[in-house]
Amino acid sequence: MQASGTVLTVRQVGAYHAMTLVAPAVAERFRPGQFVALAVGGEHTSRLARRCFVVYEVKSDYGGTVEFVFADKDPGTAWLTRRRARDSVDLLGPLGRPFPQPRDPVNCVLAGGGPGGAALFSLADALRRRGCQVHFVLDGPDAAHVFGARSAQRIGDSATVTTGDGSAGVLGSVGDVLAQVIEETRADVVYACGPTSMLRSVSAVSTEYGLPAQVCLEEFLQETGVCGTGMCLNCVLPVIGDDGVTRMLRACADGPVLRGERVRWGDLGTIPLDALGGPRAPYITESAR
Repeated sequence: MQASGTVLTVRQVGAYHAMTLVAPAVAERFRPGQFVALAVGGEHTSRLARRCFVVYEVKSDYGGTVEFVFADKDPGTAWLTRRRARDSVDLLGPLGRPFPQPRDPVNCVLAGGGPGGAALFSLADALRRRGCQVHFVLDGPDAAHVFGARSAQRIGDSATVTTGDGSAGVLGSVGDVLAQVIEETRADVVYACGPTSMLRSVSAVSTEYGLPAQVCLEEFLQETGVCGTGMCLNCVLPVIGDDGVTRMLRACADGPVLRGERVRWGDLGTIPLDALGGPRAPYITESAR
């Protein structure tokens, strides 16, 4: 859906901003893990690229609201921080593939880094309604950049915080504590959203324990996504299919949620030679040698 969302609030949350838009058509179709793509800069902007954000929460208030969390890190997001109540923002959504959810109650670990952790809270609500246990692991470079620590402690069966400088929780990263959390919680599945480096380590640890890892490529989508619909092909990445063949998928349309063990993390930003339809090594004849 393309809609004109009306700004309800823009508030500071630690080191981040949270924007709530009144957008009933988007809110009623949302599933945890999906995202919205916003036009930034105003009607006469020269900023053609949209900004993509995973959704934190939807509510039935005011007919249907959508809230997302973002860092002020470029002119487009700076423009968003200056919006005021009743301003209009053009948005597309909900977009992308949501988190798959288990049919039966299982033990779930939800790992989040930075503002990407926001995507895990609507998922946690959905999992708890299915009778699942929910265990959070939240990370940031410092205490101000860990999103949702208090909420995780309130709604989760357990919550672990890691920070790069040790200002909150455990000194270290998600990858440093994930194995222990998996063992202590007897986890059956791992969900994750955050920086690409974190998703890579989450996928590696989950694979060691034989657990499926459903990862939302929030940071990768923000860095590469332009349209949010798959048309620009700017966010392609190599993913191994069920048949063992590598294909170039779009993080927005085929994701942003993918199986972590299927993503070729070391080949991001490239088209591997063995990918279906990928480039081939030049053919050299005997005479040329």
